[in-house]
Amino acid sequence: MELNPIIADRWSPRAFDAEATLRPADLTLLLEAARWAPSHGNTQPARFVVGQRGDDTFRRIFDVLRPGNQLWAGRASVLLLGARATADERGPVPNSEYGLGLAVQNLALQAVDLGLVTHQMGGFDHEAAARAFALPEDVVPVVVVAIGKLGDVGILPEELQAREKRPRERKPLSETVFTSTWGTPWTPGADA
Repeated sequence: MELNPIIADRWSPRAFDAEATLRPADLTLLLEAARWAPSHGNTQPARFVVGQRGDDTFRRIFDVLRPGNQLWAGRASVLLLGARATADERGPVPNSEYGLGLAVQNLALQAVDLGLVTHQMGGFDHEAAARAFALPEDVVPVVVVAIGKLGDVGILPEELQAREKRPRERKPLSETVFTSTWGTPWTPGADA
């Protein structure tokens, strides 16, 4: 049994092709993938502000990024500000951050299918982003997603080149999945 390639091939590079643009149909498909994510009680709390390289929205999203992310994110074709709606007509929306996370994951996997790459960032000024886009009080910015075509790693500063070339690693299931009591690793095929 093997991991689905769309999951195995997803990663978060920083080297974007500064010449590549996203076709409107591809950007729409990415946002549709996000829209179809599951959410608590079908509340659909994910909200996005879309900036395409060269437009004012892209610049304003870029401007709220931390300097380390600004080193590379300006080469992306799209910068997407992801926010979560914390209330709707029924009242508070439970698990809204989880709902946004699922939407962004759908978008990231759809990007892999389209031959695109994404990089998700928490490194931005959340309050400045809320002000820059006049977000209502019940809409909370959470993530910026850079989207585009993979570029040449050589365009990055040396430190980031090294990070790009590192092998992708994940903690083993024995450290993240438990049974019986916390800390007791779950083992495939083991009796509970």
